[in-house]
Amino acid sequence: MPGAGGMSPLMAYALALAATFLINLPFGYWRAALRKFSPAWFVAIHAPVPIVVGLRFALGLPFRWAAVPLFVAAYFGGQSVGNRWRLRRMREAGLRSAGS
Repeated sequence: MPGAGGMSPLMAYALALAATFLINLPFGYWRAALRKFSPAWFVAIHAPVPIVVGLRFALGLPFRWAAVPLFVAAYFGGQSVGNRWRLRRMREAGLRSAGS
């Protein structure tokens, strides 16, 4: 089954995985500043899901059990990198202001 615009299925999955990672970066960044298990924290974790599902529909990707681990890895990878990005920026900002 071809992806969107005659794209090969492999290329469509690669695009969807990269987009899943990138979509989760800002949500992971936001999540780093939130109290764990607060309502906003749950939103930061779950808000990207409908976006990714919509992207998969837009690309014409069918559900495949074999792809689930890849999407889970891209999802949590984006969340984790976004989280570490914010913590690193906060740490650097703290060091700069403390050293002034």
